[in-house]
Amino acid sequence: MSNSPEAIESKAFYANPNRSVAVINYNEEYIQDIFQLINSQGFHNLVDLYLKESQLAITNKVEGLAADKYINILKAILIDDKPAYEKYGNEQILKSIEDFYSYYRSYFRVSLINKHSSAIVKGNFMNIDNRYNEVVIHLYRAIEEKLQGFPNRAYRQINAGTNACVLTQSIKWDMPKKYQPLESIRFLDTIMMRPPMMMHTKSNKREGVFSAVADNPIDKFDGSQKDWFCFPAKIGESLAFIYFHRDYFVSGIALANLFEVADEASIAGKKPDEIILFGLKETEGDVSHYYHDEENDIWVGEVPYNDKTTYFGYMKKMCLTVHNLHMIYENRLPIHGSMVRISFSNGKTKSVVFFGDSGAGKSESIEALQEIADDKIINIETIFDDMGSFAFDEKGNVYAQGTETGAFVRLDDLSSSVAFNNMDRGIYLNPELKNARVILPANTYKHVVEHHEIDMWVYANNYDAEIGLHQFPNEDEAKATFIAGKRKALGTTDEVGMSTTFFANPFGPVQEEEKTRPIIDKVFNKLYHDGVYVGEIYTHLGYDKSKASLHESAQELLNELMNN
Repeated sequence: MSNSPEAIESKAFYANPNRSVAVINYNEEYIQDIFQLINSQGFHNLVDLYLKESQLAITNKVEGLAADKYINILKAILIDDKPAYEKYGNEQILKSIEDFYSYYRSYFRVSLINKHSSAIVKGNFMNIDNRYNEVVIHLYRAIEEKLQGFPNRAYRQINAGTNACVLTQSIKWDMPKKYQPLESIRFLDTIMMRPPMMMHTKSNKREGVFSAVADNPIDKFDGSQKDWFCFPAKIGESLAFIYFHRDYFVSGIALANLFEVADEASIAGKKPDEIILFGLKETEGDVSHYYHDEENDIWVGEVPYNDKTTYFGYMKKMCLTVHNLHMIYENRLPIHGSMVRISFSNGKTKSVVFFGDSGAGKSESIEALQEIADDKIINIETIFDDMGSFAFDEKGNVYAQGTETGAFVRLDDLSSSVAFNNMDRGIYLNPELKNARVILPANTYKHVVEHHEIDMWVYANNYDAEIGLHQFPNEDEAKATFIAGKRKALGTTDEVGMSTTFFANPFGPVQEEEKTRPIIDKVFNKLYHDGVYVGEIYTHLGYDKSKASLHESAQELLNELMNN
């Protein structure tokens, strides 16, 4: 609703109807039975909020009541005081209870426990959260069954209380003086999710490119320990501290399916390579930016608090932009693409990197390969799904390395088998809308950051009418195509029609073209020197959505990989 009521807050319970986020703090109050729950301030505030927002209020006299009166009816039902509630009609009350229960569950609900370095809490936090979930479902069922006059025959054990539970803790890191406003903000230590998680955000698309600003965004930060949290992520070999306002908990939790959570040993006494401030009150032009703090060698990203930035793409791409910029400054080449390691039935294994901007057909090519391969392919392992980098080892050889441990993919791009086989691990974002996304875990951090050899590097070409595979005869031709970064935009971002992006990567290389070009030259030179296959695969996605053309191209790719 556009005119949602204000957020509510008690000591232990926060809910923001405008963001559909609720935060339950077990350190402030831990509810262990239904009477404690129904008498809590948080419950009272939630009832009050529900009655203000309820659509039933117009038709159902129960909804017209004040919160105290409503709660008294619920208490009367629990103790079988029929005269106190019968005049409202069991059916009416039951309808309202169902509606209230659904309303609470429409929030993304996160519970928090601060660890205080206690091993007991660490080992027990899931049980604590499970207990709270049981209390919520017990209260609902007790009222429901008393009103209907008989016990249920079918029970659904849903996530009645929370969608996720987080252990937080304070850790002292190597903090330059300038960053002291962040000192009180707690780190997420351990995250427990209850997938499949269906999350809804106000926005479903990302717009624009992140640009540099002249002033460090940390100067604007005035967040409190209550409002802000930090997800410490390992992005490739970078350490990133991702600070976010609690209204962005959807994105903050979703990160756990995409990046490795850094442990205490990786944080204590260390300085991060990147810091992201997600949900600042204001940024320049109310858009996202980054700043290079050269004195402390930290890349700082800033994202404003608004409806638009609720889309997870802002969280993910800001993290990857500052990471990629850091890579460029370390003479590594950020790669916008996916890398897979394919094991064939003839005993060969090949590592292939698919390259291109959003919607070019990188994941579709991999899927087409799986669909036509029959028993020729034993396994396809994802090394990285969207972003990686090419780097040189001490002997001067090129290797590839990933950034994410998960994949953030469009539901439309997944075959139903992939989507359903992984359903119980997925975080789904706006599944009912166009550009619906799912975040799935894909590989272990240890494996993602290994040094992977490159057997083939292909550009996903969705704009030419040809079909099949084409090898570039020399590095100049190859470089020209890769650098031009052409594609036909398919509406996954705010672009439509033909577009070009320097090196097909608006997350780092576009911002630092001058610094990126010599690294591109060095990489292509080495790959051609080593005889690595560099080419393009025609995905045909800019022309037709039929799978026939792409399958034909995938067949050529399969033949090339198996026979050479």
